Amino acid sequence: MDGLVDGARRRFLGGVAVMALWAGGPLARAAEKAASRWPDIAPPQSPRLSHVIEQLGRTRDDVYSWMKFLPPGGERTRANLPKPVATMLDAENAYAAAVLEPLAADRADLLAAMLARTAGEVAAPPIERDGWAYMSEIPDGAIHAVYRRRGADGAEDVLVDEAARAKGQPYFRSTGHQPSPDHRWFAWAEDVIGNDRHRIMLRDNRDGSVRTLVDRDAYGYGGLVFGPSSAWLFWIWRDARNRPTRLYRTALDGSVTELVYEESDPAIFMGVRRTAADGFVALTLSGPDTAEVRLVRAGAETAPPATVWPRRAGVRYDIDEWNGALVATTDADDAFDMKLLRLDPVSFAVERELVPHRPGTPILSVHPFADALVRLERVDGQHSVAIAGKDGRERRVAFDDPAYALEVPADQSYRARDVLIVHQSPKSPRRWIRVDLRTAAQTVVQQQAVANFDPDDYVVERLFAPASDGERVPITLLSRRDAPRDGRAPLLQYGYGAYGISSDPEFSIPALALVDRGWRYAIAHVRGGSEKGRQWFLGGRKFTKRNSFTDFVACADHLCAQGYAAKKRVVAYGLSAGGLLVGASMNIAPSAWGGVIAKVPFVDMLNTMSDAAHPLVPLFRPDWGDPLADPRAYDYIASISPYENVAAAAYPPLLCTAGLKDDRVPYWEPAKLVAEVRHRSTSGNPALLLTDMDSGHQGSADLASAYREMALFWAFAIRCVGGPGLPAA
Repeated sequence: MDGLVDGARRRFLGGVAVMALWAGGPLARAAEKAASRWPDIAPPQSPRLSHVIEQLGRTRDDVYSWMKFLPPGGERTRANLPKPVATMLDAENAYAAAVLEPLAADRADLLAAMLARTAGEVAAPPIERDGWAYMSEIPDGAIHAVYRRRGADGAEDVLVDEAARAKGQPYFRSTGHQPSPDHRWFAWAEDVIGNDRHRIMLRDNRDGSVRTLVDRDAYGYGGLVFGPSSAWLFWIWRDARNRPTRLYRTALDGSVTELVYEESDPAIFMGVRRTAADGFVALTLSGPDTAEVRLVRAGAETAPPATVWPRRAGVRYDIDEWNGALVATTDADDAFDMKLLRLDPVSFAVERELVPHRPGTPILSVHPFADALVRLERVDGQHSVAIAGKDGRERRVAFDDPAYALEVPADQSYRARDVLIVHQSPKSPRRWIRVDLRTAAQTVVQQQAVANFDPDDYVVERLFAPASDGERVPITLLSRRDAPRDGRAPLLQYGYGAYGISSDPEFSIPALALVDRGWRYAIAHVRGGSEKGRQWFLGGRKFTKRNSFTDFVACADHLCAQGYAAKKRVVAYGLSAGGLLVGASMNIAPSAWGGVIAKVPFVDMLNTMSDAAHPLVPLFRPDWGDPLADPRAYDYIASISPYENVAAAAYPPLLCTAGLKDDRVPYWEPAKLVAEVRHRSTSGNPALLLTDMDSGHQGSADLASAYREMALFWAFAIRCVGGPGLPAA
């Protein structure tokens, strides 16, 4: 065993010249520190098999291409994997388990701290519609939710008991829970395999009977809605490549299912919902830079959907209804942060502008009520709610916190006299606040209960890191109030920065568990997200994507320079496209990080974006470029893709996770990165891959499982930097 480990280290450190330093130089001391922190176990060595790819006059050798497995039909399972792939994944899981075994006590302590604070948590307030109150909660000690409704007489009825439905299933996740407009029916989608392909269940509230309305291949996330008449369910179907491509309507008596619309463009994503006043079913067809909405009118639910505006490249829009008309948010005419228009509900012609375009103040969503039109926006990077009455008078709801997040929950009653909003910050648990639509008066109706927690023990700061090109990158920082700012603290830095998705400063029980151990927790709001509007997104997209990575490194440098953290004690954490962020940042500045945690990371960019059969590739070409057709895109992606850019350098400890059934970021992406880092790193630090053989991209299906995963991540981070209170390596 010792000989194998010593041989592996020789390969890591790169030959005779480096071995001359092993006896006592700085590299030797660094490697000895790394070895003393981690078990002395030889890692698996995946074979490097030449696989030369010629593309656009360029050549690359993907030596780990053999790790990729696409089953000829059906889904990937442990049983149908090719033997070399199964052996590799089993060996990686066994090695990771052995390396992480000494973390068991820390993991148990962290998990206990998270679960202790969760005890007694209350659910969101009921959503009230037509005299019925709909609610859900996770009972104390449970991991699955119970959905209920309460009538005007106060009697409650259990609609869905997730624990009962999950019993005997290897995996369970449900989504899309909703009542029919007449309240006779209750529907939801559930995944019992872990591959994001759902069946749709229907409950008859008259007698409590439950049956399967759609037995498979339904898209669960925003992919089902009752028609206004409560006679039909509209739902989206996923094709064999997991793309949502068709809209069907199924009669609730199960007698007929009819195709409503089929999308032929693989770059278009589908969603379906009812408009606010139940006047239409809206089919949204959207890509990164285009959109189209087709409407099915109430009273004509079997008629073909009518197109509001045909899609145009570079123009996005969305539709709802308010005050007898349609309202549209759109970026047409260079309104890149959106403007709001009123439309004729029959001809779809623009009648007038309700809210003009205001650069830097993006309209995030619009929520119509009978008495007012509510907008969720960003003002100076912070969430703000605007309430516009029919008389044109506008009132605004904002908060004084340095950083916070607001949400306007969907499915509120159109006839309500107030709007329910949710406020939270990294030190403030969720508060549900009813805001009067006429006066903007606020009433807190419920607050997330968190045991063993005093918000005054913590402080939230909004900082700005200087980027290399002069931009100011926002950082949200959570610390204990008694944490010294002496440049010694360890810090966990999270980021995402892609697709215009913002990393909002939300309350997190796992983050508190880490901060209570002497850490700081930072969210780096890098370019590629939309925290500062559409231009912030475009500044970290496609041929400017490198800005996301350099922003992330700049945030870590700034936090260390300002005394919030110690160099070498900053651990990077990201998931999916955030895994790309931390993987690329690791390549750019491997010495900046004490460790890197990448959950289902998108790190094999060049090969994935060169796979035209991948379900998401056509959709995301505007975000990354097309290396199959554009030489410039090929060269740029090749220059930033984490897998292609691993160098012979002293890499920090690396932990990657994957889901075998994940079709969005398949397991072979992190597997390739881990193998390449292990092959080239000169540090002696571990590179670990953990693959869940039963899950897809969504990962854990319940709160306890999610907390177990976070406890593992935090325990790994603590070990990376030597534990709380220890000096930096």
